[in-house]
Amino acid sequence: MASERFVASRWTRGNLLFPTVLEVDETAVVRRKRSWFSVDEATMHLQRIASVRIHRGVLFADLLIESTGGTDPILSHGHHKGDAQRVKDLIEAAQRQLFAREPR
Repeated sequence: MASERFVASRWTRGNLLFPTVLEVDETAVVRRKRSWFSVDEATMHLQRIASVRIHRGVLFADLLIESTGGTDPILSHGHHKGDAQRVKDLIEAAQRQLFAREPR
């Protein structure tokens, strides 16, 4: 699975100058939020993801990716609804592949 990037809309709060970027690959989810002089980056391995929740508004959606414990959830708001659903689908598909490969 190739890595896919999802950029939040600049029309949502907190994303005007520096939009949030979510990147999903075959092993982890990475959230990057830039500011003037720094970058806040949160990474969560697919094995540690317990659930993905989407809160849909009129135009945009918020994503809450919860862990199985020990880390804070990843919250990203201002994504297009189709992108939010694609993130959830990618995470679920990657988890299915990951857990199918694990020896029991």
